[in-house]
Amino acid sequence: MKIILKRPIITEKSNKASKDGVFTFLVGKLARKDEIKKAVEEKFDVKVVSVKTANFVAQTKSQRSRKGYFTVSGFKKAMVQLKKGQTIGLFAQESAEVEVKTADSVKEKKSLLKGTKVKIEKQSSAISSQSSDKKNKQETDKKKGSK
Repeated sequence: MKIILKRPIITEKSNKASKDGVFTFLVGKLARKDEIKKAVEEKFDVKVVSVKTANFVAQTKSQRSRKGYFTVSGFKKAMVQLKKGQTIGLFAQESAEVEVKTADSVKEKKSLLKGTKVKIEKQSSAISSQSSDKKNKQETDKKKGSK
């Protein structure tokens, strides 16, 4: 028995395609379209409309910071289109609602990494009142010491 479906390929591009009913899988090198169709229908209980496959050959690559070469193994990718209205649970994404607060106490600072922002919150008023009490005590101690 040969392995036909190895794993799903979950990338930005495949997530966009999954909204249109096209799901992407990494499959065995010798798997045929009819075998892929049958395996997806049995495993996920869906109706497959079409299967498109793409073979990627192994590549020899080099890295500037290292000596020598390394090989990236070849693989076969299958794009499976399902009947309208059907989905596969592995690719389902829940839309997360992001709550954005615009307050004076929050600053955004751009990180060294591209595009990421770090939020810096100012200390709460309770902590700042404690620090102001300490400053007042220090000032009174200085006044007492100078008299």
